[in-house]
Amino acid sequence: MSSKNSYFARRHRLSVYILMALLGIQMPVYAVEFNTDIMDAEDKENIDLSRFSEAGFVMPGTYNLSVKVNEHAVKDSDIAFYERPEKTGENGDKVPVEACLTAESVALLGLTDAAQDKLAWWHDGQCADFSALDGMTVRGDLSDISLLISLPQSWMEYQDASWLPPSRWEDGIPGLLFDYNLNSNVTQPSSGHQSQSVSGSGTAGANIGPWRLRGDWQSNYAHTTGVGGSSQHNFDWSRLYAYRTLRDMKARLTLGEDYLTSDLFDSWRFTGLSVVSDDRMLPPKLRGYAPEVTGIARTNAKVTVSQQGRVIYQTTVASGPFRIQDISDAVSGRLDVRVEEQDGSVQTFQVDTASVPYLTRPGQLRYKLAAGRPSNYQHHMQGPNFTTGEFSWGVSNAWSLYGGGIAAGRYNALSVGIGRDLFALGALSADVTQSVAKVDNQTLQGKSWRLSYSKRFDDYNSEVTFAGYRFSEQDYLSMGEYLDARYHGGVIGHDKELYTVTANKSFPEWRMSAYLSWSHQTYWDRKDNDRYSLSVSQYFDVGNFRNLSATLSATRSEYYGRRDDSAYLSFSMPFGNGSASYNGNWDNGRYSQTAGWYQRLDDGDSYRLQAGTRSGNGEGLATQASGYYTHRGDYADMSGNLYWTQNGYTSAGLSLSGGLTATTKGAALHPGGGRGGTRMLISTDGVGDVPVDRNQHTNSFGIAVVPDFASYYRSTTAIDVNKLPDDIEAAGSPVAEAVLTEGAIGFRRFDVLKGAKVVAVLNMADGSHPPFGASVRNGKDREVGIVSDGGLSWLSGINPGETLTVKTSGEPFCQVVIPNNISVARLLLPCTPASGAL
Repeated sequence: MSSKNSYFARRHRLSVYILMALLGIQMPVYAVEFNTDIMDAEDKENIDLSRFSEAGFVMPGTYNLSVKVNEHAVKDSDIAFYERPEKTGENGDKVPVEACLTAESVALLGLTDAAQDKLAWWHDGQCADFSALDGMTVRGDLSDISLLISLPQSWMEYQDASWLPPSRWEDGIPGLLFDYNLNSNVTQPSSGHQSQSVSGSGTAGANIGPWRLRGDWQSNYAHTTGVGGSSQHNFDWSRLYAYRTLRDMKARLTLGEDYLTSDLFDSWRFTGLSVVSDDRMLPPKLRGYAPEVTGIARTNAKVTVSQQGRVIYQTTVASGPFRIQDISDAVSGRLDVRVEEQDGSVQTFQVDTASVPYLTRPGQLRYKLAAGRPSNYQHHMQGPNFTTGEFSWGVSNAWSLYGGGIAAGRYNALSVGIGRDLFALGALSADVTQSVAKVDNQTLQGKSWRLSYSKRFDDYNSEVTFAGYRFSEQDYLSMGEYLDARYHGGVIGHDKELYTVTANKSFPEWRMSAYLSWSHQTYWDRKDNDRYSLSVSQYFDVGNFRNLSATLSATRSEYYGRRDDSAYLSFSMPFGNGSASYNGNWDNGRYSQTAGWYQRLDDGDSYRLQAGTRSGNGEGLATQASGYYTHRGDYADMSGNLYWTQNGYTSAGLSLSGGLTATTKGAALHPGGGRGGTRMLISTDGVGDVPVDRNQHTNSFGIAVVPDFASYYRSTTAIDVNKLPDDIEAAGSPVAEAVLTEGAIGFRRFDVLKGAKVVAVLNMADGSHPPFGASVRNGKDREVGIVSDGGLSWLSGINPGETLTVKTSGEPFCQVVIPNNISVARLLLPCTPASGAL
């Protein structure tokens, strides 16, 4: 028999408890024969207990089940159960039924090569036989809608609580996506003309199998009203490219416009191809360092992080200190940061992304290859053809060797280095790079030395995330500097020395923590650049007031000869559902102080109100007020802000961050996440308003998209059962697990039932009842109840006018139609013979 079924035994169903109480069912290992003579049932001849005669018995057919390996969900799949005539029971009178795991399903189990070599195949080579793997068991559990697989670790590839081997990664489903981040602002000075601006950036793309096609875009619009007013606008595709994951190589292949990702050389823009080792494919403990951007905003401000003209991150922040930590760790090189205040002033500085000491696991070889031609922001080729490559080899548990080179005709470079794990003392690496460049018939040769260090001091609750030093000789040129010298009239900002430190420290006994970031860049041809950032926070109690906090932040930036100094002091006191605060901000001779109120609402929204004064820097005392509101919606993230200052200006801003994801499984608008990044599409099978992750709800088509789903990381998505409406319940497991490759659109379907819960009595035309233990199923073949004694059944998830089928031994027995009025205490439902009933 080949029928497609889904089995959904729900808790809290009266019929299940009655049945269990009457039968006193144990869970024997072997098949049992029930003694119906002891059952207190009206019609002992009308009983269907075939499903309960053997522990774990599943009737032949195809079922949509959640495959679980050692209690961890792998994927929902259609699993067929077939009879195996070559296998009989102990008495030789029963044909066992076994689950059929195809080669595609076996690939998701994470078996070692040795384990896969031991597998045999049955059912015409379609189903795996695991008999040779000692200790492995496969059992269908229809009550949990699961296929339970117990697999000894000796047969499995390396994995941990947060990481699974490449065989368990999913490329997701085909689809289209469009992600955006929009920021608008209107400023009205006390005297003068109104200015308006809108800026946006994002990614459009398509997924086809393992391939990700992407186009990054950015746009700006500015308008000034009044006589002589002007407008400016532009739209650009800043980058067009395609990429895919190379699982066996733990690398990413990229075609098109790209930025060199290197642990040895500076980054530059090019058009070509690259194969780059991706640390995110490694277990979390071996992954790299993600850059951070810190600063202090004087007002509600827009922060833009870009690299070589390409916007890679953009957001709005409330006044006060900000710390951006969710920039992709795949970003490398120097980042340009622009902080645009509502009063029109702008802060600019640079952040050098750090590389932790270059260490590789023993016996492992990591490499990065690229070839192409340098290109500019206008998509024009400019520069010589080049090839570059680098590697790192784990010699032992303590030592790593690494190196690489660039070959580009008139420019060549070679780098070698060594890394050392000092264990209790941290990790250290050192390297030297030699460049040879021909510029204007002149040959320039120089070296650049680098030293990097990191260490987590667990005994002292502190961590040096990165500490580095680099020195470049005057005749040393990076590839970017060589291109400037040859095509742009000379090198501007020729690097000399770079010092970088990021560290944090906590003091548990004082309930205090501190963060420090410092970089110092010197040049051969211009003034030094410095960037300091310090933050200290402490929690304390005063009398009956608990968890008061104080934060002191300070930054100094010396950039192109200009110095910007800022300091921020904040006191916060929890009060009811919110917190009251005092904030003082000093910025380049200007001082402001405000009293504020912050509150997070039940739906996840939050708002901040502030009012106070500002003075200094040639200004008199003036009153100021501001407000900031954030909303995380089902279709987009939104933030709105308003700022007013006496005799100054009034400014209002609105930000939207979101996206649209469309697939053959469904489409939905959703909040913002990593642009063009990994996401999970959730289907609740047409049932809308189901609460899922991150305070989202499925749309009217039963679809929701959860953005910011981690790549190569063991992550879960779930229905929030605590917030389910009264007429909706999860019919199966409310939690699903997945590991997705970068940029994938994952898919998980949750079975839910929407409808009323009623007690019903099922009657046949002759006054009899369907068999005791018969299954009541809806039009989607989901079980909504079990028949008890006298036709009594507790039905859930039913709707007026719906037709239900009563099945015995998997075959239709009779059908009932739910009346329009189901508000009565007990329904009497006539059950008419079903088509095909015996």
